[in-house]
Amino acid sequence: MRGIRGAITIAENTKAEIEKATVELVTLMMEKNNITAYDVDAVIFTATKDITAAYPALYTRKIEGFDLVPLTCMQEMEVEGSLRLCIRALFLTSLERPKNEIRHVYLKGAAGLRRDLTI
Repeated sequence: MRGIRGAITIAENTKAEIEKATVELVTLMMEKNNITAYDVDAVIFTATKDITAAYPALYTRKIEGFDLVPLTCMQEMEVEGSLRLCIRALFLTSLERPKNEIRHVYLKGAAGLRRDLTI
């Protein structure tokens, strides 16, 4: 099993912003790893507590193939001084490639979370 991580921030807590960011993040995570939804066994989304307008999974299900993938959304742990308006994703896959070939995706304000993994 391999995990593929990603995160992105949104400008404001609206359905439109959540949809745009979720589709951008999920699409780029697939592109950078040369996979499709059929390679993804499950996705765990977390969002900071200031994201309340919609679930990222709602918009992911609109991407081809993700209607068959188990998706869940949870609230990110609240830590003082942590990044706001952030959506994180963890793809669980059955990929057999080495861990160093996995490309994690950190976009916008989330790029600072893992500077060592930023694309």
